[in-house]
Amino acid sequence: MPATDLDLLIEAAREAGDIARSFSGPTAQAWNKPGDQGPVTEADLAVNSALHARLIGARPSYGWLSEEDEDTAHRLTRPRVFIIDPLDGTRSFIEGASTWAHSLAIADNGVVTAAAIYLPMKDKLYTAAAGQGAFLNGQPIRVSTRQDLTGASVLAAKPNYTPTNWKGQQVPDVKRSYRPSLAYRLSLVAEGRYDAMMTLRDSWEWDIAAGDLILREAGATVSDVRGAALRFNNPHPKVKGVIAAGSAVHDAISRRLAHWP
Repeated sequence: MPATDLDLLIEAAREAGDIARSFSGPTAQAWNKPGDQGPVTEADLAVNSALHARLIGARPSYGWLSEEDEDTAHRLTRPRVFIIDPLDGTRSFIEGASTWAHSLAIADNGVVTAAAIYLPMKDKLYTAAAGQGAFLNGQPIRVSTRQDLTGASVLAAKPNYTPTNWKGQQVPDVKRSYRPSLAYRLSLVAEGRYDAMMTLRDSWEWDIAAGDLILREAGATVSDVRGAALRFNNPHPKVKGVIAAGSAVHDAISRRLAHWP
């Protein structure tokens, strides 16, 4: 049995990658979830099933929250819980792209303490354990130290730049980029390749739990759109958006938001 929670997540993430790669995204069976919740494929479900067996088998006392399982109140009775996105970026997977990921986290009383994000097609494994730093393929990573928001490279979807989201309808002058996988966007900021990421709409916990710890261990400031630290294993498993960057850029984004207190 793996000695630590992080060891367990690393082993499980690599196993998930092997399973996902056994499918061809463009030919995998796919369908839309009810309620306009996006696509799912047979690969998503195969990975989810394997992760549940592997992780709960190793830590039977932990709760379970996954995008691909029906949520129950059972997890709320457990201090520690797995928060899993079996395949983040399903649309990219279906298209045959390489920017999809497996996102695995463990939260202890609402705070993520171990995390792994794995992009099998890029062989990029981002990992972190509380108080031990953040790593990409075993090498330490750090967030950007940029001080100025103007000209910063920001990962965000186009709707985030709607003028009404910003005080005085003044949208920051930044270099705009995007990646379909939210877990990958978080990881790229932790790696220092981009200065910031933001998503202003409510976000599912499984999309961001692993990235939250990896970013914090890489030196980033991470909050919801109100400036509060992210908390997980909520009864309704969503948080109020995410802003992640080095402290100066994070604060500059926060001050510019129209709904900032």
